Amino acid sequence: MVERPLSSGGDGYLAAMTVFAKELDAAFGDKAVFDPVTLAAASIDRSGWEPEGAPAAVVYAESAADVSELLVLAGRFGVAVVTRGAGTGLSGGAVARNGEVVLSLERMNRILEISETDQVARAQAGVITIDIDNAAAEVGLRYAPDPGSVGISTIGGNIATNAGGLRCAKYGVTKDSVLGLEVVLADGRIISTGGRTVKGVAGYDLTSLLVGSEGTLGVVTEATLRLRPAPASTDTIAAFFGSVTEAAAAASAITAAGVQPSVCELLDSACLRAIDAHQGTSLSKRGNAFLLVQSDGPGSRAEAELIEKILAPIAAVERSDDPDELVRVRRGALPALEQLGRVLIEDVAVPRSRLGAMTEAIVEIADKHHVTVATMAHAGDGNLHPIFVVPGGEIPAEVWDAASEVFATALALGGTLTGEHGVGLLKQRWLGDELGSDVGGLMHGIKAVFDPQGILNPGKAI
Repeated sequence: MVERPLSSGGDGYLAAMTVFAKELDAAFGDKAVFDPVTLAAASIDRSGWEPEGAPAAVVYAESAADVSELLVLAGRFGVAVVTRGAGTGLSGGAVARNGEVVLSLERMNRILEISETDQVARAQAGVITIDIDNAAAEVGLRYAPDPGSVGISTIGGNIATNAGGLRCAKYGVTKDSVLGLEVVLADGRIISTGGRTVKGVAGYDLTSLLVGSEGTLGVVTEATLRLRPAPASTDTIAAFFGSVTEAAAAASAITAAGVQPSVCELLDSACLRAIDAHQGTSLSKRGNAFLLVQSDGPGSRAEAELIEKILAPIAAVERSDDPDELVRVRRGALPALEQLGRVLIEDVAVPRSRLGAMTEAIVEIADKHHVTVATMAHAGDGNLHPIFVVPGGEIPAEVWDAASEVFATALALGGTLTGEHGVGLLKQRWLGDELGSDVGGLMHGIKAVFDPQGILNPGKAI
């Protein structure tokens, strides 16, 4: 019997939620937390979205069996469940609203296996992403996906949003490294998809469907991940340009030349100035845009020399003996911008040949609406992050107007609303512009098959 307290109000709702809370406490003991401070902290992610009200509880699962038990109980009462990793999401996908239950997977943080022979890792969903890469490095391997939050985000969160990162130009996004999943369905069943083989076409590809589904189809509790040999060598080039448009054109030229660097990252002048202020560097004195290009593998030196030839006529080019230092510069851009005020972090992607057009459009849109925008990009795959910086308080209407125009421009250039952060809550209003009614209807139909009661992260992703 489903009592569905969320579909009613008044005394009946309060009574049902009281019973639900008592059953949570009885089933999970100290794994279930109800104090207001914990609830408030667990209700938000890094997007800045502030929900109304507070979740009913936070449950800290320690096993797939815990997850299953919670979903069965939540389904009986019709209570929504929002799965949470480290809360580093940027689209509001882990925001928990009034009366919902937060399912935290942070205690499910064990690396279960690193196989040098099969080149796979098995890890629980709460493992921090960089820990997988570090464990793989001990046997000469690497976990290729490398999101900007690699040191703080969990593998489950990366899977939920299909995160990309700095190395995606060569190695792809998270889905390209996920071979199999353990997933708890909305009704509590525990299933496995995929496996530990590189190939596999038995039935529908549920693994790929679940990657990027933002916790709306099931709760990922464990992943089998593809590892790759660590590169024997890495060569790094830094280039400074007169404008961000020139830097974007250079990134497109590298692609057009048939070169596939492992990293190709762009920062505009606003990012450089923010980094200088935050870290005491002088990057902005060397140019108005920065391109970090890295090649790896046996042919890295020859590839780097070719890249240098492409860039030298149009940029101030530097070779680096300390690639990690330059990568830290790139990773430091967002924390530096966050020092300037509240940030609205956007995430559009366009075909790589249209990268220059998109950067030009962002500059024009920012000027038109009189808003501050700093742009960083995974230039190697056309994924741009225009960061709207607001001095403080609410995000004003002109920022949302500018963001809406950025989204429309990306779609007009053959791109997408989100390359790696997900839809969450922040992009719901624009999603129909990209998907259309027929595709949107199919997605809602899939959601209904996996989650007929609609209790898994409702209102997100689709």
